[in-house]
Amino acid sequence: MCFSHGAAMRIDRLSRLASILGLGRSTGRLHALTVVLYLVSTVPAAAITLLRDADIEHGLSQLSAPVLRAAGLNPNRVRILVVNDSSLNAFVIDGQTIFVHYGLILKVQSSDMLQAVIAHEAAHIANGHIARRMGNLRSARTAAGLGTALAVIAAAAGAGNAAGGIAIGTATSAMRGFLSHTRAEEAAADRSAAAYMRNAGLNPQGLVDLHKTFQGQVSLSLDRQDPYMQSHPLTRDRIRAAEAYVAAHGSGDPPNRTANAYWFARVRGKLSAFTRAPKWTLRRSAEDAFEDVRLMREAVAYHRLNDLARARKAIDAVLALRPGDAYYLDLKGQIMLENRQMEAALSANRRAVELAPRNAMILGGYGRALLAAGQPRAALEPLEKSRARDFRDSRVLRDLALAYARTGDNGMATLVTAERYALQGRMRDAGQQARRAVGLLPRGSVPWQRAQDVLIAAEQFEKRKKR
Repeated sequence: MCFSHGAAMRIDRLSRLASILGLGRSTGRLHALTVVLYLVSTVPAAAITLLRDADIEHGLSQLSAPVLRAAGLNPNRVRILVVNDSSLNAFVIDGQTIFVHYGLILKVQSSDMLQAVIAHEAAHIANGHIARRMGNLRSARTAAGLGTALAVIAAAAGAGNAAGGIAIGTATSAMRGFLSHTRAEEAAADRSAAAYMRNAGLNPQGLVDLHKTFQGQVSLSLDRQDPYMQSHPLTRDRIRAAEAYVAAHGSGDPPNRTANAYWFARVRGKLSAFTRAPKWTLRRSAEDAFEDVRLMREAVAYHRLNDLARARKAIDAVLALRPGDAYYLDLKGQIMLENRQMEAALSANRRAVELAPRNAMILGGYGRALLAAGQPRAALEPLEKSRARDFRDSRVLRDLALAYARTGDNGMATLVTAERYALQGRMRDAGQQARRAVGLLPRGSVPWQRAQDVLIAAEQFEKRKKR
């Protein structure tokens, strides 16, 4: 992450209204490398940035797994990713990823509330709302033209309250029709979310508490709101519906409450340690109910204050409490690496990989440490494994390109750079690099075919822009 110093999280730029799709060849190459904008004929893709951290994403997977299973979804296939945005929002744009703004994670006060967010978004996937909204987008284009289409895009991406403003000057009746359908979907998602939570052994009271949190964010008084021009039901109606569900089915006492509370505290603790001022963290770390979380937050804060001695003391104390925790070892490796303590960094990262050999970001961290230690050839294996497991991490692609360049393989370095640009939505740059890679790589080889994939996608993107 691009904080002032000691950034153990990373910022990755992705295209918000983009679908990352392969082009259909089954050759064992990167299966999802090309940014294809399915809305490009209407509006250029907006950008989001993701906060990538192995520990945070692991914690979110622990919290989301029971909810996803209750929704009939595979927890190994649906991921929860954190958006670098302080506002209160969450959204889905495909069936494999739930995006949650970090501001929402820091705002909610319990694991039940965060799991209610995940349950609601999981309901959109399970209930087939994503494909339905794309059909509504096509209808809106026909009925009301560009203005309505823009509003539909905003609603589908989660900016429901902005939709009315975007649609100024378009056919209001068409807009009302789309939003009415969306309100029905949102109400259905709320009902499904409550059921998922109950079936997962969680407390559906979290859904009530979540809606009450959003109620405090409403900028207009209730008598000024137009319920027919909102993409979601009025907050008061959602609260009543959730309260009725709890009254009918009870709130229960989840058997895994302590584990959920722990992972919630750890996710929020690390996020706040990196997004708030270090002195703020140090003033409040004593409030943590879990000793390792308190020490982890202090380690991050001292690291960002350039106080290596205290940061190392804190992270070593964390590891004394949880010696087999790959994610805390990954954090120690990052702290040591950013302070040029190469042997300590390599030792921590190597041990983290031994404990979590399939985690893409932990593999990437080890590759990064090897690269920084002047071992680019050794870095290639963990970085390639990381790329194969998670195409979204643009920093891994950057490190991988650097490792190939330092070993003299300019063709692969250029290819990986092209793929990184494609992931970031920089299609013109991606096309230029892919064209160069095609000339450097052996014709017909798997890497050459990957370069062709990027080149074709870049050319298609440019053609759509001209329509």
